[in-house]
Amino acid sequence: MIVDTPIEYNNRLNTHDGEPLPDATLYRQLVESLVYLTVTRPDISYAVHIVSQFMAAPRSLHYADVLRILRYLKGTLFHGLHFSSQSSLTFQAYSDADWAGDPTDRRSTTGYCFLLGDSLISWRSKKQSVVARSSTEAEYRAFADTTAELLWLRWLLQDLGIDCSTAVPIHCDNQVPSKLPTMTSSMSVPSILRSTVTLFVITYYRVLCNSVQCLLRIS
Repeated sequence: MIVDTPIEYNNRLNTHDGEPLPDATLYRQLVESLVYLTVTRPDISYAVHIVSQFMAAPRSLHYADVLRILRYLKGTLFHGLHFSSQSSLTFQAYSDADWAGDPTDRRSTTGYCFLLGDSLISWRSKKQSVVARSSTEAEYRAFADTTAELLWLRWLLQDLGIDCSTAVPIHCDNQVPSKLPTMTSSMSVPSILRSTVTLFVITYYRVLCNSVQCLLRIS
């Protein structure tokens, strides 16, 4: 049966779902192949990110989710990345994060993507390295990763002869990043956020010191 999405909405898999697979070889082979496929199919990146966390001891429900990804791919065989020769060279980014979305370790997931004109050139869906103690901390960590990737992409585009002198908008759906200048210029940063805000500020100002500007926009 063909499905419309690679993973169910609000899917929360954990290490105890379903029965253990008697032989995990097929599961691991399928997931490894799907990881390779994400190079050209960013629409399955998050789903593959989820199922790849259970490679050590996969269970029946994990395997069912892998099969769902395969059914989704069967119905979208001709989907892929399109790079138009008529596309502009306008650079922009999108950043987001959930909060404590993993039911096993309560770590948050960072997601971002970069567009050059209408062409998607970079994307990522990855669990954060530490447990965020608030949604604000999770958002700041996502923006630190997004800004670091922005810096690298600017250097790459400049090496390719593409003008990157204009500010790059980073779109988000949270008002927290827009309060950064006020928070960092006063003593209003809560103690549990200071290390995270410092991480973002170091990355952010590293960008500015390299003559790269970025604009935070609430979408």
